[in-house]
Amino acid sequence: MANKKYPFQQKIVTFGGGTGHFSILRGLVELNQPELISAVVGTWDSGGSSGRLRTELGVLPPGDIRQCLLALMEDSKQRQVAQKLFDDRLESLNGPLKGHSLGNLIAARLENIYKGPDRGTEAERLLFRIRGRVLPVSLSELNLMARLVGGEELEGESKIDLRGESQRYNPKHKILRIYFDANADPNPEVISAIANADKIIFSAGDLYTSILPHLLVNGIKEAIITSKAKVIIVLNLMTKRGETDSYKASDYLEAFLSYLEDENRINYMIANSNGLDPEILRIYKKEGQSIVVIDEESCKKLSPGIKIVKAELATYLVREHLFRHNPQNLAKAILELN
Repeated sequence: MANKKYPFQQKIVTFGGGTGHFSILRGLVELNQPELISAVVGTWDSGGSSGRLRTELGVLPPGDIRQCLLALMEDSKQRQVAQKLFDDRLESLNGPLKGHSLGNLIAARLENIYKGPDRGTEAERLLFRIRGRVLPVSLSELNLMARLVGGEELEGESKIDLRGESQRYNPKHKILRIYFDANADPNPEVISAIANADKIIFSAGDLYTSILPHLLVNGIKEAIITSKAKVIIVLNLMTKRGETDSYKASDYLEAFLSYLEDENRINYMIANSNGLDPEILRIYKKEGQSIVVIDEESCKKLSPGIKIVKAELATYLVREHLFRHNPQNLAKAILELN
């Protein structure tokens, strides 16, 4: 039964990475009972502070874990203080710690103290009194690989993620497939959360480096297929150079179905319906990005049972000059689905 503060009491499992995952969790934690939310995060990040800690200390990359913990903080003042703390890059220091996110260092140290990334993440959740859960999808050290049209192979998440920024980038050399270079064992807590979920949500985000790799972890797609939960994918607002050049909604859907290997398992696609400012779109176009077109007929051919739900979800962040999903509108659209 819903209470006054939280109108929804749904068992939610989210998969994602980056700002897309952050946005969806920020909205969900305001509307849905926080204890019922489980955020699943990837463990293959190889860039920035996370990548350095992974190499130097042998810990799982903590960046996405840090962002999810922040998103699930219910008190805005606590979140503001924690964000300043977590995002501090120790620039005033000299030595090996300079440039590291303090939030990443806290996570790395807790992983060491509690002898495991899952136990370390749980300790951090308790330390900051966060009621939602954050679960690494795998406890294994994973290295993401990509094979491109033409045969080239890329090793490491950051190389795949940033390849569109290279002057030698050729958009014709699309990503054919992604895979891990070693066996990817699942976190048992994630399998359990999927089995008990009411809704399983894939956030917007970098398709081949943040979202789809979750389905490469042993047992994850099988658990999703056998779960009774509704499966929902949130469509990106914009394409990404180097990953999803010229992608329409059906291209995103086709990629999901390819890795999930079940054309009838995705129940809903959530898509934006409000217009985006033409002037800002021109800026995106200069950077090789364009709005994701919703080609409903092609989507229906790929997955006849899918329901495409359109809502006014896009918001323009003036300071960052970026389009993002509105957290509250997105969460409301998802939670109201039957």
